Amino acid sequence: MNDLLRFLLYRIERVVFTNILVQKFGGTSVSTNERRNMAVSKVVNAIEEGFMPVVVVSAIGRSGDPYATDTLINFAKSINKDIPRRELDILMSCGEVISSVIFANTLIGKGYKAKVFTGGQAGIITDDNFGSADIIRVEPKYILDSINQNIIPVIAGFQGMTIDGDITTLGRGGSDTTAALLGEALKAYAVEIYTDVDGIMTADPRIVTNAHILKKISYNEVFQMAEQGAKVIHPRAVEIAMRGNVPLIIKNTMTDSPGTIITQYNNAYSNIYETDNLVTGIANMNNRVQVIMEVDSDDKDIFEKIAESKISIDLINIFPDKKIFTISESDLQKLEELLKSNIIKYNIRKNCSKVSIIGNKIRGVPGVMSRIIKALSKNGIEIYQTADSHNTISCLVSQDKADKAIKILHDEFKLENYN
Repeated sequence: MNDLLRFLLYRIERVVFTNILVQKFGGTSVSTNERRNMAVSKVVNAIEEGFMPVVVVSAIGRSGDPYATDTLINFAKSINKDIPRRELDILMSCGEVISSVIFANTLIGKGYKAKVFTGGQAGIITDDNFGSADIIRVEPKYILDSINQNIIPVIAGFQGMTIDGDITTLGRGGSDTTAALLGEALKAYAVEIYTDVDGIMTADPRIVTNAHILKKISYNEVFQMAEQGAKVIHPRAVEIAMRGNVPLIIKNTMTDSPGTIITQYNNAYSNIYETDNLVTGIANMNNRVQVIMEVDSDDKDIFEKIAESKISIDLINIFPDKKIFTISESDLQKLEELLKSNIIKYNIRKNCSKVSIIGNKIRGVPGVMSRIIKALSKNGIEIYQTADSHNTISCLVSQDKADKAIKILHDEFKLENYN
């Protein structure tokens, strides 16, 4: 069976089961009347292709714009900085509610039926961890009722509701999470994430001018890219989509670029875009601090204390007489206070960056680490620490050498020829 036939059969199979297409539009996509009309055209195109769109929107614009979430928070904090977490969530949900009403009204003005839902009305039930609520379940009954009446549901992203009826927010990347949750619950054909870029790239184009847009990438790879610092899509949304086996597609609201498909590595979407590249992409995380602790057997519970202090550690190397790991610079003061109180000797190296290559195909391939070390060393970049997993290899380098390291590795693995 050739790739095109497999792809068409895959599409037919998905449409047989559902013609629901979740379309999420980020803050920049709904920030102006012109961009909202572009977003609406994507919804109309979906209808013309035989899909029933379910729309999820973020708040309008970004910090400084009148209805952006940060603008609303700053306004409230100008009166009293100590906003209770429950009340803060009510405030933070407003931006998306405003945006959903404006978007639905734009659709209605063009002759389409649309209905607005808050996250709670959409059936997203959460716990009461205000600011970063965990999902208990999704009950999309009212959305399905709307679909059955050929009314386009427009859902306020980033929010849910507790069993007791309190409004909650879902934390960073919350609107992506909303879209993925609904895609899973509705067994959608796919979830389209619309933003202001044409797709996921092999590296940050501000650093690597010849970085390429990836036609496809697996859930695992994009999850690792996000975890390693790439600004792509929130890992939580990827986890949900992977759990429900719902393809994610990153697209640009302002262009007709096909975007990047995120899906399982072994289905029809990935087969049609198969590549021989060993490495898929490169990401980096700045403002890292390397910590070298002198720890003996009496201090074996120090990592438990670090965890209790909510300090996230990374790149861990364990030796009989010392433990080496990295943390975010923002956690340094808290860590130093902890180590001093427990009389732990330590040294730190500030201003580091973790540079990571990601690719499913590096698993089990010998010599990849040696290529990285040779390429960086040959160009005068000292490596402080390394770590590897099934599909990721990371190196800790000086932050002022990070951009150079990314360019070198992009060239070493010939990502400029990615196809």
